[in-house]
Amino acid sequence: MNYKEIYQKSLHQPEAFWAEQAKAIDWYNTPSVILSEDENGYPLWFKDGELNICYLALDKHIQDGYGEQIAIIYDSPVTQNIKKYTFNEVKSEVARLAGGLISLGLKKGDTAVIYMPMIPQAVFGMLACARIGVTHSVVFGGFAPHELAIRIDDCKPRAIITASSGIEIDRLIAYKPLVDEAIALANHKPKKVIVFNRKLGARVPFKKYDVDYDALVYGSEEVPCVPVNATHPLYVLYTSGTTGKPKGIVRDTGGYAVVLKYSMQYIYGIKENEVFWAASDVGWVVGHSYIVYAPLINRNTTVIFEGKPIRTPDASTFWRVIEQHKVNVMFTAPTAIRAIKKEDPNGEFIKQYDLSSLKTQFLAGERCDLATLEWYLEHIPVPAIDHWWQTESGWPMVANMMGIEKPIIKPGSVGKAVCGYDIKIFNDKGEELSQNEEGYVVIKLPLPPGTLIDLWKDTPRFKAGYLNKFPGYYFSGDGGYKDEEDFIFITGRVDDVINVAGHRLSTAEMEEIVASHYSVAECAVIGINDELKGQIPLALVVNKTGDEIEHFQLEQEIVKLVRQQIGAVASLRNVVIVQRLPKTRSGKILRKLMRTIADGENVQIPSTIDDEDIVEEIIAVLKKYEIGVYNKK
Repeated sequence: MNYKEIYQKSLHQPEAFWAEQAKAIDWYNTPSVILSEDENGYPLWFKDGELNICYLALDKHIQDGYGEQIAIIYDSPVTQNIKKYTFNEVKSEVARLAGGLISLGLKKGDTAVIYMPMIPQAVFGMLACARIGVTHSVVFGGFAPHELAIRIDDCKPRAIITASSGIEIDRLIAYKPLVDEAIALANHKPKKVIVFNRKLGARVPFKKYDVDYDALVYGSEEVPCVPVNATHPLYVLYTSGTTGKPKGIVRDTGGYAVVLKYSMQYIYGIKENEVFWAASDVGWVVGHSYIVYAPLINRNTTVIFEGKPIRTPDASTFWRVIEQHKVNVMFTAPTAIRAIKKEDPNGEFIKQYDLSSLKTQFLAGERCDLATLEWYLEHIPVPAIDHWWQTESGWPMVANMMGIEKPIIKPGSVGKAVCGYDIKIFNDKGEELSQNEEGYVVIKLPLPPGTLIDLWKDTPRFKAGYLNKFPGYYFSGDGGYKDEEDFIFITGRVDDVINVAGHRLSTAEMEEIVASHYSVAECAVIGINDELKGQIPLALVVNKTGDEIEHFQLEQEIVKLVRQQIGAVASLRNVVIVQRLPKTRSGKILRKLMRTIADGENVQIPSTIDDEDIVEEIIAVLKKYEIGVYNKK
């Protein structure tokens, strides 16, 4: 069968289609009810099935005789350390850590926060939680204590698993003081903090709630996997919301396991025993799905990379990893390729390495511009496939399905709808648009397995954010269009969440922080195009009357505020002072208009604008500060 036939079957016979895919994994109790609904009428998959995803990732392969296969390659250019772990070794550590968690009082149904750098122990922590039915919530190690505290209060973990430090190119970041500060800020107080001491020199202040990771693991017995229901929440992963309050995406276990196995074979086209490298972080959805669970379920060797595409030590590091570990399929964000291209425009480093093992390069996290795609293909003659998905979906929604047929790559497009996703383009009224007409990207219910099943403890917000705008459809929050061959083009967010180097960040949250500065009367934070990171935030501020402050001082103080409360990941560097902000007559700030001006696009002045002269004022200010398309550097 070709793509078209398989895709149509997935839409018209979804229960039969996914029942067949469910046979590819082992269940303690094979589901008989394939598709049903929860009490709110939202689709549920495999609701009477029982399984354990840690068993699928580790124990099954050992029982099948593959215990000595390499499961994880840890490659850390920032610490100059490479270590390989077999499935036997990973299972032993994970099972003992799980035993340690039980000894601390954790049980099925509890939650735990994991706040870790890109080290194997982060993966061990995730798998240990999954082994005993504890729902994990991984928080990216770059987030500040304020952000960590918000997540602690929302998911109320019984324990936190952390490390003594993360390490950047030029500095050590002590994690333990950040965790202690977050606990002090939070209303909910976790019972225990498990600390893995990397012995890199970071300060590790001791608290009564601390437990040493090594002592816990090596003082505990291995415990078996605990069967959980298919709808049991495997994890909560927070993503930015337009209100500034993070949204806890809830992922089930059974549907997720089925689609991860399916996606490795049919989207990524990778065989068991091959090497898969997702150059991301376990704090993001790519890390959850394609560093940890999918490769291990599919019996692939997965690479945990602690470093950057450049300066670790240089722009050759990706090519060194591919050659050294014989990577077969790689996944990264276009930002990483842009960073390498900037440092090595002629691809001189690429010529120094044997990349013959590499079959396919996947790109996602933000839109891949044509110049980056063309540069990659010029220097590395393998398919470079841009594809589209979200934290909410957990796995690709639009892609070239490499495991079904040879891809047709159409530059600018993210491919065609993946099996199970009935994707439409709607206008404001919920009417389907014609070919090449841009509108809202929506997906007809039921979504396929593995996608979000709710927001953590906030079903009303789940409905309001995703289901109410177009009844019977999931609203993706992205805009886009389909061409005459059903190739899908994604044009970007339609709300005020921006995508900085693949990280979704709320401009509303940044605005709250900027507005807290003593000299700021009002402000707007917008995402503007950036050659390296896709988008970066720009803050436009109006000073309080009579509260004059030198621009450089204001910029430094606001940047520091944002860094303290969100973290360096926010990448806010530019703050400009304006006399006023463009608004509608009803007082709504026209952020899209400012984005359009900064990006140099054709400016459509809204009929509702209060004063058209503001456009020229904004252009003059951006030119003065050399921001956006007016950057002369």
